Amino acid sequence: MSERSPAPGGLELVETLVNTLDVGTGADSLDTPEGRARLGLAEDDLPGARELREALRATLLAHAGHPPHRAVTPLGELLAAAPLVVAVDPADGSAALAPAGEGDPTTGDLTAGDLTARVAAAVAEALVAGTWSRLKACEADDCLWAYYDRSPAGRGRWCSMQVCGARAKMRRYRASRGTP
Repeated sequence: MSERSPAPGGLELVETLVNTLDVGTGADSLDTPEGRARLGLAEDDLPGARELREALRATLLAHAGHPPHRAVTPLGELLAAAPLVVAVDPADGSAALAPAGEGDPTTGDLTAGDLTARVAAAVAEALVAGTWSRLKACEADDCLWAYYDRSPAGRGRWCSMQVCGARAKMRRYRASRGTP
């Protein structure tokens, strides 16, 4: 939906996961082998991945100042179960949170828990970098696409000003004129 460039760092994973569902059409790329492969998921892990996706979407709506799109498991509850470790690079001593599990090394498949851990590590990285609150969900009810708000004041409202923003402004204009 968006012409914006991807979110920085690990937030690109979060943005990619949230944007696997096109709310307007109902198309879910996780229903396809290609869509699951993009995130390294097996078909058995779809319920957990979808639950995580919608909890993330609700949080991203909150970042934009909007109520949740529907009742979901709170993101904090899902991320609390994420197995993370502190990984230290022996070459330079740098440290970062990393998922404790790596899924099935023979297939490359991750479990829903591995995806949750990758998301938790990305959120922690973004918190430290000060970028977490800039990842938002479009306020258009028929969109809800995740996007990274690069506006100077951090007050972006739509994934695309040319599409969702223009539609919202046209609706307000027509409502003020009393035209359908």
